[in-house]
Amino acid sequence: MKAIRFDRYGPPEVLQLRDADLPVVGGNDVLVRVRAASVNPLDWHFMRGSPYLVRMLAGLSRPRAGAARLGADMAGSVEAVGKGVTEFRPGDEVFGGLDDRGTLAEYLSIREDAAILPKPAGVTFEQAAAVPVAAVTALQALRDKGHVQAGHKDRRVQHAQC
Repeated sequence: MKAIRFDRYGPPEVLQLRDADLPVVGGNDVLVRVRAASVNPLDWHFMRGSPYLVRMLAGLSRPRAGAARLGADMAGSVEAVGKGVTEFRPGDEVFGGLDDRGTLAEYLSIREDAAILPKPAGVTFEQAAAVPVAAVTALQALRDKGHVQAGHKDRRVQHAQC
C-alpha cells in the first residue's frame, strides 16, 4: 500500500509518498480502506515539530518511526474484521478519528471500540472525513469555553427576532 510518511520535521517538502506494509488486523480490529482523509492544524504541527511540545510526543530531533505518520480523520470502507469484531462487517462505510494518526494511507487498522462510527448514508466520504477533529474542536469551544448548555439561547438571535 501507499502512505504519506516523513523522516524529519519541516515544511511540506519533507512529506513522501512511500510503500508501506498493509496493517495487521488483530482480533478486535477493523481494516479500513481509506477513501478520504482530512488535514488539520494538528497534522501541520506534527509535520513541523512545532510548537516544541509536539516533539515531546513525537521525538525531539526527528519523528520516531511510529510518529512519522499524519492524518487523524478519515472515512472509508471496511475491508476485513478480526474474529472478535461484532459491530462492523466488510463493506460497511465508516468514519472517525485516530488518536495515533496515520490516516494519510490507503489502509489502516483500528480497534473496533476506537472512535469510528458508521458513515451516514447521505454524507460523502469527503464530508465525513472532515468531521472528527473539527467536530471535537467545535464541541470543546461551545461546551468548555462558551459554557453552552441545553436550553441556552443566543440573546442576539432572540433580539433580532423581536
